[in-house]
Parts: sequence; structure tokens; C-alpha cells
Amino acid sequence: MSVCLRHALVAIGLVAGLTAVAVTAQSGPIALPPDTSGLRPSDLPGYQVAQQKCGICHSADYVSYQPPGMTQAQWTAEMTKMRQAYGAPLDDAEVRMLGAYLAVAYGSAKATDPSVREASGLTATAGPPAAPAARDVQAILSANGCLVCHAVDRKLIGPSFQDIARKYRGVGGAAASLAGSIRNGSVGKWGQIPMPALAGVKDAEAQALAQFVLKQ
Repeated sequence: MSVCLRHALVAIGLVAGLTAVAVTAQSGPIALPPDTSGLRPSDLPGYQVAQQKCGICHSADYVSYQPPGMTQAQWTAEMTKMRQAYGAPLDDAEVRMLGAYLAVAYGSAKATDPSVREASGLTATAGPPAAPAARDVQAILSANGCLVCHAVDRKLIGPSFQDIARKYRGVGGAAASLAGSIRNGSVGKWGQIPMPALAGVKDAEAQALAQFVLKQ
């Protein structure tokens, strides 16, 4: 073997060895940055629905992946797909509200469009519909997608209701603290997965949910 060829092989071996060392040195746990994305604010009721439910499965950045200038019909079809294909906890009215809000905030629609106001439950002269009366706990849990992340007796995405009750047992002001976490969201109490804020939940409903959880 010639001297030049031997030197070339040695050089290749050194490069491969250094690459392996670099890969080994870079291996280890990867810490992802916290999600700081946010939805574009709006007075439309679909904005509150989006805050409550879209963050259950993905960040607000997901919206920016969609083609720009989508119409209200296209956004509504996208929300229908989210419900039918991915099991998003949305009823028919919420699908329409989300389609209207997203079309205005990210698409081609305007908040004054008759179709937007109709889908949002608004009339030409009236403001948002009156807040519904306090409902029973199971209805509140279902309407806000709580059971997607929590179960009574086992961990899902978040802790079980029984685990939460054990953590708060004997803690002063537990109901108020838990109700605040339900409405405002939290992160770090049960790991790095955040609890999304349920800003559309009324104080009385948050208190009812807190009392229900603490009794488990």
C-alpha cells in the first residue's frame, strides 16, 4: 500500500472517529421550549371556544399551517374534520362558531358578514347571546373537553380526579385554588404538560367542578 493511500485512510478514520465522538457528546435528553404561541384575539364567541378546546390537542401555531385566505366554509369544514376524524370535543354550534372566528381572524371573512354573525349566534343588532345558566357537572365536563385529559380513577393526559383530590386533601382554600386553575390554566403542578385555561367557564361552574373533583 502506498504512503499516500495509507495517509488518506488514516485521515478518513480520524474524521469518522471525531464524528462519532461529536454524536455521542450531543446525545442526551432534549428539552423543548415552552409553547408561547397564542390565538389572535377577537370579540367573536368562537375565540373563547378556541381558547378552551383547541389547545387540548395542539398549539395555536397549528392554525398558521393552513393556507392563507381560507373562507368561512373552508374553515368550518376543517373544524368538522377535527371533530369527525380526530374526536375533537365540539358540538355543531361550536364547529360553526370556530369556523366563523377562524375565517375572520386568519381567513377572508369579516366580522360583519351576515354568515359570520349567524354562525356566531349574533344578530345584526344584538351582542353575544346571554350566558347559559349553570349546568350539572357532567354537562360542564363534556362541554369543555375535560374528559379528554382526565378520568375519575386513572391517569390520561392529565392526572385522575382521585389523584387531584388526594393532593388537595386537607389544604386550606383547596376549592378556590382548584377553581382558579380550572379557569386560568396552570403548568408545573403535574409535570410539564400544561392545563389549558377554560376562560369561558363561569365562576359558579368552576366552583362546581372543583367541588366535584375534591369529592373523588
